[in-house]
Amino acid sequence: MHKAILEVQEISVRIGDRMVLYPISLELRPGQKLAVAGETGSGKSTLLKAIAGLQNLKSGAVYLQGERVEEAWEKLIPGHRKIAYLSQHFELRNNYRVQEILNYAEKVTEQEAAEIYRLCQIDHLLNRKTDQLSGGERQRIAMARLLVGAPILFLLDEPFSNLDALHKQTMKQVMLDLGKAMQINWVLVSHDPGDWLSWADELLILREGRQLQKGNPASLFYAPEDEYTAGLLGTYSVLNASEWEQLSGERLEFPKIIRPAQLQLSTVNTAPLKGYVKETEFVGYGYLLTVELESGNRIKLFHQDACQPDSPVGVQLR
Repeated sequence: MHKAILEVQEISVRIGDRMVLYPISLELRPGQKLAVAGETGSGKSTLLKAIAGLQNLKSGAVYLQGERVEEAWEKLIPGHRKIAYLSQHFELRNNYRVQEILNYAEKVTEQEAAEIYRLCQIDHLLNRKTDQLSGGERQRIAMARLLVGAPILFLLDEPFSNLDALHKQTMKQVMLDLGKAMQINWVLVSHDPGDWLSWADELLILREGRQLQKGNPASLFYAPEDEYTAGLLGTYSVLNASEWEQLSGERLEFPKIIRPAQLQLSTVNTAPLKGYVKETEFVGYGYLLTVELESGNRIKLFHQDACQPDSPVGVQLR
């Protein structure tokens, strides 16, 4: 068992008279990727800043490789030299050449720096001025600037929020390549499940500063503890206990949360649940159908073809 790179021990944060984070504990093992999800105001960014040593704590402590990370009040310039923190509000100085911006932060060899620039896909931008760059280019340069400082841990706060779809895919590929080549330890905050469901090894769910659920993304996706967690991770439906028993044969004392991909249409006469198609939405790889069951409950499922409104359909488990 590898020793944890990062240990967060019961940290909490109070700002003024308001609790922003209630006690949270987590560990990050070497090479592990952690994503943090939650609604706006849930404490995601505060957690990252606390880990980075940029935020004072009410209680608890953060350890990097067994050494305590000092809080903001303990340092003249807050932050830990081995923890890189990329804010969604990052800035690059205007009217500077990219190479100049990077040279100021360089703490690695020339060969190592060149490899970082290649992996970040910015090696062709080194002679450009910073005010001649696109948003995606600026973000990759900001990342490279932190990487040449030789961090152990990289924290990213909404790194894709200001990027279009094309630049987002480029950024994701850069992170994938960096992870493989440099064994970077990542913590990512994002509001979009598409950013981390296929990327993260572990997912932490926050709500109003409290830790709700933590585990493998696939496990949380298919077995969320409540509708809040379910909604953060994507489209879902809720079946009452009777509907779930008809569908699966399993008796529960509580409603069942289910994903569209877990259901499919079937022959009306033999289907455990019956209803009518109310909405058909094209989603690129098929159609997302809204079906109103005989009980009046509306559920969603995927289907390869479009269906006419008010078509009678049967529903079964996939």
